[in-house]
Amino acid sequence: MLTLLAYAMIIVFMTLIMTKRLPALTALILVPILFGLIAGFGMGLGPMMLDGIKKLAPTGVMLMFAILYFGLMIDAGLFDPVARIILKLVGGDPMKIVVGTAALCMAVGLDGDGSTTYMVTAAAMLPLYRRLGMSTVVFACIVIMASQNMNLLPWGGPTARVVSSLGLDMKDVFVPLIPIMIVNAGWVFAVAYILGMRERKRLGIADLNPGDAGAQAIMVGSDPSLLRPKLLWFNFLLTVSLLVVLILDIVPLSVLFIIAFAIAATANYPGLQIQKERIAHHAENVLPVVALIFAAGIFVGILSGTKMVDAIAASVIAAVPDWMGPYMAVVTAVLSVPFTFFISNDAFYFGIVPILAKTAAVYGITGPEIARASLVGQQAHLLSPLVASTYLLVGLTKIEFGDLQRGALLWSLSAALVMLLGNILIGVIPIVGRIG
Repeated sequence: MLTLLAYAMIIVFMTLIMTKRLPALTALILVPILFGLIAGFGMGLGPMMLDGIKKLAPTGVMLMFAILYFGLMIDAGLFDPVARIILKLVGGDPMKIVVGTAALCMAVGLDGDGSTTYMVTAAAMLPLYRRLGMSTVVFACIVIMASQNMNLLPWGGPTARVVSSLGLDMKDVFVPLIPIMIVNAGWVFAVAYILGMRERKRLGIADLNPGDAGAQAIMVGSDPSLLRPKLLWFNFLLTVSLLVVLILDIVPLSVLFIIAFAIAATANYPGLQIQKERIAHHAENVLPVVALIFAAGIFVGILSGTKMVDAIAASVIAAVPDWMGPYMAVVTAVLSVPFTFFISNDAFYFGIVPILAKTAAVYGITGPEIARASLVGQQAHLLSPLVASTYLLVGLTKIEFGDLQRGALLWSLSAALVMLLGNILIGVIPIVGRIG
């Protein structure tokens, strides 16, 4: 009975999310409570939900202050010099412009927010594309690929979801992924070079004057009054120091970003009123993400506390052929591509990955390994029609959604293959489990 209720809960949750009957935030709260009551747990649900929230609190805090920190860095103009240098270097060469697009997108993508990345990169680079008659589908393809790679950052979304759903420590999942992200970044640049050479062959190299509209493209800073050029090196060193400490795991991530945000806010925007204005400005990016994390605590707490996840895992284990069980990490990686394309990240990471992780544990495959395997599908996720931010990119480039998918899908799938093979080669995910 518990197994049937568990499957029903996940199906109802996924259906509500996919059909947009309920937003993920409310579905994560209401659906598990309803099924917990049906299962007869009643008054015991409160402690379960509280336990789930406690487990996810560090992740929620980390995401809140990470978004605030990088928001301040964009306000202060940390990425403006990067944009200017790229625009100066690429000139009128289509190949350099496409490669420069990838570089700028990855730099801006450090904030983990796809919408911001699209707007900044489009503002800086699209004037050049239109001035030279270059394909905006190529622009969108490279931006999508670069964003999908940067989306694996702890504050980007999917990594936080899988860490939350499995109750893991962020460093155990993310730090081993850094070499793979570097490899994938190299593949993005390789694709940018290939597509850029096609554009160069089609259009040739243009001779742009210094005063050309493309060279005068809008920079990252949206409000000149917020720019802090005198603090550029301070902000740069602060950000580098933050990333170094993050990798070395000297300080817990949540504490690290709290400290970094406090330093950045005090140095760049001293004064009560302006700090309040900056926090309020970025709150619209912070609130949905953090609220989702704590709502996930309800879902995870009830799923674990009622032992529903154990019941499902037992049924899946019984259904998995003996020969397939030891390969669950690779199976998870392969399944993550269609799952994250046809259903939402919330449905996949909160509804399916915990089941796969429980099954894989029987064969000695750890939670962090399954978490990393489940992120392979993110290399094609942003091309899903379920992703709202992709419609922003389509609108900025004035292309059809189908054109974007036709132009970018195969390249994105190639990035997923590169990530899968890279994960296996360096041992981030095992081919075969340690047991069985």
